[in-house]
Amino acid sequence: MANEIFYIGANDEHGVNPPTPGKRTPVIPGLNRQIYENEFNYAAKNFFIEACFRNGFSVYDVKPERYDVSISERVRRINRQNLTLLVTFAYNAYLEEFNSASGVEVFYSTLNLQAAQSRRLAENIYQQLIQGTPQVGRGVKPLDVGVLSNVNCPSALIEAGFMTNLAEARLMINPLFQTEVGEESCHGVCDFLGVQYIPRDNLANYSLLRLGSDNNFVFLLQTILNRSGANLIVDGNFGSRTQAAVRTFQQNNGLSADGIVGNNTWKTLLTLPPYPTLRQGNSGAYVKLMQQLLESNLIPVGSIDGIFGTQTANAVRVFQQNNNLTVDGIVGNNTWTALTT
Repeated sequence: MANEIFYIGANDEHGVNPPTPGKRTPVIPGLNRQIYENEFNYAAKNFFIEACFRNGFSVYDVKPERYDVSISERVRRINRQNLTLLVTFAYNAYLEEFNSASGVEVFYSTLNLQAAQSRRLAENIYQQLIQGTPQVGRGVKPLDVGVLSNVNCPSALIEAGFMTNLAEARLMINPLFQTEVGEESCHGVCDFLGVQYIPRDNLANYSLLRLGSDNNFVFLLQTILNRSGANLIVDGNFGSRTQAAVRTFQQNNGLSADGIVGNNTWKTLLTLPPYPTLRQGNSGAYVKLMQQLLESNLIPVGSIDGIFGTQTANAVRVFQQNNNLTVDGIVGNNTWTALTT
């Protein structure tokens, strides 16, 4: 695709277990644990990468590691790549206890070599975030620190919410919110570059893929398969290992295991609605989505493993009771609607 001339950098702040304070929530009631900032940052970055692949861009993942990587090392990596632009994902904090500070803000640096372009990039991303997410807008602001100031391309930093606000802390582990932040950030990048944004939820936008395919949608496919547990090299080539991973995914999700990625497989890879009715004994991508949504509603399910077992069934019943739904442990239309709104 022609958009491959644009080389987009994607960066997530901090590691999964940073030693510094202020990078995790207070203990979350119901879950009885803290949520680390990088749980959101890493997920939102990867959904952004997926959106960029779908829109035909080349992508550089600045920090594929889950552990923290120093600012100087990340700047060094970025400045070697000759990127078109860079987007960094982060989550804010105010004090150390839950409070009312809230909202999304996007930063740029006046010290960046392309400060005016950085500001315009931040403004484009911000406009999409405040339209597409439930977050209150806090504006576009200068911040002359770290990666923003020292990279050699236009750069924007998204603080998508406050981890010290309980409602926004819950959003950190909500896969629909993570996806939306990644998508709207890509939409803002498209606006900045003057490129038509390709929406995620229209299956007509996705290529039919099979052994031998070689395009940006194979990059997207491999990225999603890796998020689902595969261990593929993301090289854009649909070879035998990718075909085997597709067949495994299809088998695990009750699809025809033909190794061909058509509408049914794309829909399940993306966990798009309409959502299937789920009950104890089911497994697969939609069960994992449901488990993640239950946890974001402060109802623990044990392991988020895509297996609808006894603990997940009990969590569904608690959620149904809390939302005045029929308490049957079956996730049908009404339960899905409550989980996703």
